[in-house]
Parts: sequence; structure tokens; C-alpha cells
Amino acid sequence: MQGPTEEELKESIRELSEYKNRLENEVVTISQKLKMPHKKIKSIIHSHKELNKIKTILSRLNKQKEKTTSNLNL
Repeated sequence: MQGPTEEELKESIRELSEYKNRLENEVVTISQKLKMPHKKIKSIIHSHKELNKIKTILSRLNKQKEKTTSNLNL
């Protein structure tokens, strides 16, 4: 079975990055409405399980994209 194309990887990375940004913005917005200190907001974002999982997946997708790109250049 063939892996995803470079274009499919780019699209997945773009969509997942947009989702991550929306989720981070929601956390910040809600935290600001609760008048939480900036340090606490940062702490919440860094310890947020779903955001951390998304960051891990994005890292893997970027590595896979780099491999795909380098294989195409051979």
C-alpha cells in the first residue's frame, strides 16, 4: 500500500494546525473571561492533553512530509 502524497500531508498539516490554533484561542478567550493571569493561561495551554497530542501528531506529519519530499528529490 502506498503512503500519502506530499499534497495530502500538506493538507492534513494545514487543517490540523488550524484546529490547534482555534483550540488554543478558545482556551485563551475563556481564560481571559475568567480573568486568569497570563502565566496561568500559558500553563493551561502547555498542559492541555488534546493540544499536546495534536502537537505530537503535527511533528510526526512534518517528519513524514520531509521524508516524502526528500524521496521525491532522489
